Amino acid sequence: MRRNEPDPLPAGALILAGLGAAFFLLPMLGLVARTPWSTAWDELRSPEVLTALRLSLVCSLSATALAVVLGLPLAWVQARLHFPGRALLRGLTTLPIVLPPVVGGVALLLAFGRRGLVGQWLEGFGITLPFTTAGAVLAETFVAMPFFVLTIEGALLGVDRRLEGAARTLGARPWTVFWRVTLPLIRPALLAGAVLCWARALGEFGATIMFAGNFPGRTQTIPLAVYVALESRPEAGIVLSLLLLVVSLALLVLLRRRWMAAL
Repeated sequence: MRRNEPDPLPAGALILAGLGAAFFLLPMLGLVARTPWSTAWDELRSPEVLTALRLSLVCSLSATALAVVLGLPLAWVQARLHFPGRALLRGLTTLPIVLPPVVGGVALLLAFGRRGLVGQWLEGFGITLPFTTAGAVLAETFVAMPFFVLTIEGALLGVDRRLEGAARTLGARPWTVFWRVTLPLIRPALLAGAVLCWARALGEFGATIMFAGNFPGRTQTIPLAVYVALESRPEAGIVLSLLLLVVSLALLVLLRRRWMAAL
């Protein structure tokens, strides 16, 4: 068999594969078919939608920046250090991926709410997180940072440690080794993890509505605007849904072509 020749598959497997692809394709086609194309541009330019778009960009980009600052050292600790409880730490790090977002929002309230474990102390300094823009950023970070951490941890585990060792034998300090050797080696994973994190933050709904609420101009991001619009203005909800679909699909295709092969 030639190297690039596809493996033969039974006809039954091909049929099931086609059904599996249709399972994902048909809902997307339904969304495209029901989009009011004649008024789509006007819907996107409405003040409510523009406000939600602007707030979504601010919150998702802020959440991504916070995830990079906190997630990069966390991924390094999980990948490079051996200590009791590392498996538990990894489990806690990935828990938001499988945890229902609404449960995550409740957990954030119990931790950072006014009577929460940390929130009651923050209240003494005049810092209130629930039902604020900062709370929306915190909720998005909670559900999105695991994607960044997992991507970076996998990349760090795949780095050739001999390159780092060679830099140390030449007298490079640990920070210099990380900055000049390790970081360039994991740059594709860093970009991929950050984009995945941003895409997840952009589409966050459950934890945000539980912890930050749904206040226009303050915490109402695009997913929350879709939820509200579908009740009163279905056309606007469909247009916003299509916008999120296009952005997410474009990001996944871009990651697949440019960075995933380097991971």
